Parts: sequence; structure tokens; C-alpha cells
Amino acid sequence: MQEAPTINWSDFTKIEMRVGTITHAEVFKEAHKPAYKLTIDFGAYGLYKSSAQITTLYSAEALPGKQVIAVLNFPPKQIANFYSECLVLGTVGEANTITLLSPEQPVPNGLRIG
Repeated sequence: MQEAPTINWSDFTKIEMRVGTITHAEVFKEAHKPAYKLTIDFGAYGLYKSSAQITTLYSAEALPGKQVIAVLNFPPKQIANFYSECLVLGTVGEANTITLLSPEQPVPNGLRIG
């Protein structure tokens, strides 16, 4: 197991992790690996788009309404013909199966994770 570098508190506070609700999900046909295109509502922070390789455990039809946690302050990343504007967080399990991180109870969109 590789040890991660130590960060300090000010490094952590630079990460804008917030709660949002998925409003739309569709199959990302142009992606090389199976993925969805997501639109996520972060309340006062607005709507963000993201590409997520979460097709093993989630169907596109079941995702709208699900709250997730994402990092909002990464620069946009081009994936095929799509710009991903945030990084949706999840655990990485066996065979790179992603389980989304989400709040245990519904909370307002845009709340900061800390």
C-alpha cells in the first residue's frame, strides 16, 4: 500500500467539496470507458456537468434526484466532446467499481464538506 503525501489544513481548505443533486443523467456514448454525462445542481453555486464512470452500480434512470459530493474547483477537463466541470466523488472498489459518496440524510444543495 502506497502512503499518500501529508497535507496541511490550509491545503484541505482549498478543496471546494460540496453537495449537489443530480438533475439529469444520460449515457456518454462517445466515452472510451462506459460513463454517464451528469448535470448536478449545487444550489447557489449553479449547475455543473460531470462525466462519471459509475455504470456498474447505477442506471441513468435512477440517478436524477440522488445527492452526491463533488469537488467544484478543478479546472474543466475535456473528455471526448464533453467538458467535465466537477469531480464526483466515490469509493473505488474491486475492478474500479465506483460507489458514489452522498450524505446520509437530504441536505440543501451547495453545503460545503469539511
